[in-house]
Amino acid sequence: MRIGVLALQGDFVEHIEILKRAGAVGIEIRLPRDLADIDGLIIPGGESTTIGKLAVLYDLIEPIRKLAETKPVWGTCAGAIFLSKDVHHQQPVLGLMDIVVRRNAFGRQVDSFETDLDVPALAAAGTGQSRPFHAIFIRAPVIERVSAEAEVLARLPDGRIVAVSEGNLLATSFHPELTRDDRFHRYFLSLGR
Repeated sequence: MRIGVLALQGDFVEHIEILKRAGAVGIEIRLPRDLADIDGLIIPGGESTTIGKLAVLYDLIEPIRKLAETKPVWGTCAGAIFLSKDVHHQQPVLGLMDIVVRRNAFGRQVDSFETDLDVPALAAAGTGQSRPFHAIFIRAPVIERVSAEAEVLARLPDGRIVAVSEGNLLATSFHPELTRDDRFHRYFLSLGR
């Protein structure tokens, strides 16, 4: 599979490396023409306002919306913000997922943390054992509300939502690409099959 990784800003290189380990080819996406011949798209973490402004500047908003009609799209951290319909902040978003996201919900950079999450969907998708997924949260958003069509994949122990799928769309508040665990990437690849 050929998976595009939006390469405007953020940790796109890490996604490309873990996609390779998961058996896919990662393609850097910077312009609308780069979206041709890919089987899915990952929007990485970074700074969501910057990603949105650059996507507008390079005329990527509508082509990504069109791609999402037929191909899987995954947003991690800032990418989850960019996918959402409502972000409580004035910035460009794709408006693809019927979720409400709060930016920097856990505080500043110094408040970043790591935790293990139970994600039953990873085992159900045939991505390996049902062991917890070690999640890295860096100035992370939280998903405050989801529509009836969305499926919550993971919550923190206090109940806050940190991973959601909705049809061919996936959003995670954390950074799976910063771990050695490729199960979320393999789960995403399964959405395109």
